[in-house]
Amino acid sequence: MRMRIVLLSLSIFISLLAVGCSNSSTISTTETYTTENPDAKEVLALDPEADLFQFDGVIYKTGIDWVEELTLTKDEQVGEIKTRNDTDTTFEDEMSNKLPVGAKIYSAKESGEVAGPILLVESEGKLFKYYGLVEG
Repeated sequence: MRMRIVLLSLSIFISLLAVGCSNSSTISTTETYTTENPDAKEVLALDPEADLFQFDGVIYKTGIDWVEELTLTKDEQVGEIKTRNDTDTTFEDEMSNKLPVGAKIYSAKESGEVAGPILLVESEGKLFKYYGLVEG
């Protein structure tokens, strides 16, 4: 009887040892991080006075010092401001929070020479420089 108890205990011990050392219980996880371009809500949360518009899914903002220092020439018209939204943070393409409806959006001839997307907007006889806020 005593021998059976010893053999049974030894069998249980070996079984537990085998299960505990098995690789099949190892859990493997992979974490994936993605970045997206900021939206109007994020930009306005950081700077409630920001002057911005959305074009082709990208938020463009003016008043960025290094962009203001660039000498840029307007090229071809790529769009215009069709709606104005100064009440909330939900934006669509060709929507602005400060530019008037009808303001013309242009590409810059020098766009290949500068870092990042820049569009020019002509409004009330003035040309404004807007930088595309993209993650990259």
